[in-house]
Amino acid sequence: MTHCPSQTDRGGPGMAISTGASPFTVRGGIEAVNTRHHQLGLRVFMFIVVAHWAEHLVQAYQIYVMGWPIPEARGVLGMPFPWLVTSEWMHYGYALVMMVGLFLLRPGFTGRSATWWKISLGIQVWHHMEHLLLLVQALAGANLLGRPAATSLIQLIAPRVELHLFYNTLVTVPMVVAMYLHTRPGRPDNADARCTCAPKA
Repeated sequence: MTHCPSQTDRGGPGMAISTGASPFTVRGGIEAVNTRHHQLGLRVFMFIVVAHWAEHLVQAYQIYVMGWPIPEARGVLGMPFPWLVTSEWMHYGYALVMMVGLFLLRPGFTGRSATWWKISLGIQVWHHMEHLLLLVQALAGANLLGRPAATSLIQLIAPRVELHLFYNTLVTVPMVVAMYLHTRPGRPDNADARCTCAPKA
């Protein structure tokens, strides 16, 4: 019986047959997004974060300025797509994406900008836990302390609309500070950064 060389068989000295496997790895992807693609990653992520924050601001405007009832105040995208506002899966999914994004982009920051980015990440971890609690209640069909609707811990003392606008503001502000410090040219504690986010002084 003849032997057919497999993709992993080696040829002569110094030669190897390609396995056809992709060179991409999770570690390599994280490395890339924190070095040569850090600036692009930050721009895309910040667009997502600010767009979501703006939706909360529009919702608050609809309630407090336009006088709309809370069920009708659904931001911009929530008007044609009401399920974006009512689905706990959507709220949790966004909170998870935001937490993962903050975590994945964190290694690209150094010095004071890294401190501000970590503050944002820490706040988002808690925000994510609040949304996880809301999702569990929705899936279980049983609400915290017998409330008529799914309720997070801080919602026991603050209304949901105002609370989650506050959460998103708390997460966004330190992110903006971190990016401002990170992209300033000639900043001494940015000397160790491995990306090209800060222009040369």
